Amino acid sequence: MSKSPVELTGVESLSINQNEGFQSKDSRFRNNEQIRRVAAIDIGTNSTHLVISSVDPTLNTFSIDFAEKSSTRLGNRDIETGQLTNSAKSRVLETLLRFKELAASHNVDEILLAATSAVREASNGREFLNQIRNELDLEVELVSGAEEARLIYLGVLSGMSFGKLPHLLLDIGGGSTELILADNKDARALTSTRIGAVSIQRDFLKKEPLSTQRLDFIKTFIQGSLEPAMNKVCSRIEGEEKAVLVATSGTALAIGALVASEDQNFLLKKHGYKVSKEKLDELVQKLVSMTPEQRKRIPSLSDRRAEIIVPGVLIMQIAMEMLQVDQVVLSERALREGLVVDWMLRKGLLTDRFSFQASIRERTVIHQVERFSVNRLSAERVANYAMAFYDKTKGLLHQDEGMGRDLLWAAAMLHSCGKHINLSAYHKHSWYLIRHGELLGYSQAEHLMVAAIARYHRKSTPKKRHEAWQALDSKEYKKIVSEMSLILRLASALDLRSETINFSLNLLVKSSELIVQLVPNGNTKNLGLEEWNLKNCTSIVKDLTGVDLKVVVDLI
Repeated sequence: MSKSPVELTGVESLSINQNEGFQSKDSRFRNNEQIRRVAAIDIGTNSTHLVISSVDPTLNTFSIDFAEKSSTRLGNRDIETGQLTNSAKSRVLETLLRFKELAASHNVDEILLAATSAVREASNGREFLNQIRNELDLEVELVSGAEEARLIYLGVLSGMSFGKLPHLLLDIGGGSTELILADNKDARALTSTRIGAVSIQRDFLKKEPLSTQRLDFIKTFIQGSLEPAMNKVCSRIEGEEKAVLVATSGTALAIGALVASEDQNFLLKKHGYKVSKEKLDELVQKLVSMTPEQRKRIPSLSDRRAEIIVPGVLIMQIAMEMLQVDQVVLSERALREGLVVDWMLRKGLLTDRFSFQASIRERTVIHQVERFSVNRLSAERVANYAMAFYDKTKGLLHQDEGMGRDLLWAAAMLHSCGKHINLSAYHKHSWYLIRHGELLGYSQAEHLMVAAIARYHRKSTPKKRHEAWQALDSKEYKKIVSEMSLILRLASALDLRSETINFSLNLLVKSSELIVQLVPNGNTKNLGLEEWNLKNCTSIVKDLTGVDLKVVVDLI
């Protein structure tokens, strides 16, 4: 690892009290008696979705406990009248009854229901909602196109950090497509267009494979339909801003799975996965040349999704061309999660959507800390030590420009979660739990990096044969993991005791030397264990960075 010379920067004193440690914005422990459970149901054009969430009023956040969907095909309306058919309504009623029973089995406090374009565009849509009320005692909110866009925005916001960049959210539904421009403060534009994967399939895909003329016609139709929404959102992108395109919906996630399978990449989680325009174009060319029967033989596509995937992928392709973007990021959260966030806002469990956005990463990490019974005070102490080492050793132990600091904090908080499985080789178990757990607000690449930093904080350094190392797909990511895991190794070396111990940590940085001074405070008399453990890191620090690590204990 290359390093740049660092002049003497003086002594940084950090007083550590084992009873206090690193304090997050809200360090209260979760009280299970306060947890509130909410079910959210989205009655869509193609499918009806259910999520059951646990809402934590202490952390002002929620987690998904259960999710299910059913292909109810409500958008298959009567060809002559445009009304909802009896068969489609029966499928929805049967599904809602089952979802209601599932919600009751989870002891939910409230069931939230929303119906979208299929119901609002059918002349008998409101009549159907009355039928649901009378037969199932369920109150369904019929949302407008703009409200649907707002709820999608809240749902995506709950699981993705926007940072300082504006984001364009694309939701390809069965009967409508929502396009939202949002930043880390608010939604700048909410639009809804009356085209979707189901409606285009129903109206234009009578015969497949598509002829060249028919394909060109459909593309022109999609572009013309999207143009007003595109003009609106693009007019509100300021100056030289580069917006990030995020796609959500079952269609978008199915596209991601198809692209990943073409690359022989098995996706554990689609959230945060990036699809390039180049790969999307290749997928379009392949799908439009196939018949529905041929697409149904694709393992990752259900029969129903195989019928409507072509118009869905064409909508995404045209949208990317119109927005002139070369990749799209996938989000697994959408309208149903937006219903939960909206409920929390109305109940006063969130003061506003921005407080939720600002702390989404911290809150999701704390959720995992509690889920795996991590010793919270110990984790916070290690995180505090890690931040001190990071801040004082830039240019010496690491060359990171800022991305690694947040990943290091998350890894420090979760580095010992593997003890939940077994104390033996717990760092490997920590990697597995973090990788397969839910870290909202982190991209797929960042998620893997957090897991790898925790994996390599002890024992051996990364090896080419390691699965955790192979999962990192760039040299930059591997460099960050290598640097941050070394810092975490030093930080965790200072936290082996269970009893209370107080000391000051002073870091003295020279061009090729790091002096760690430990000064006992209060009743603390002996820091021999901390000194011995840090000195054990001397050789690995030298090997990886060329830096001489010296440990000094000053008894005052």
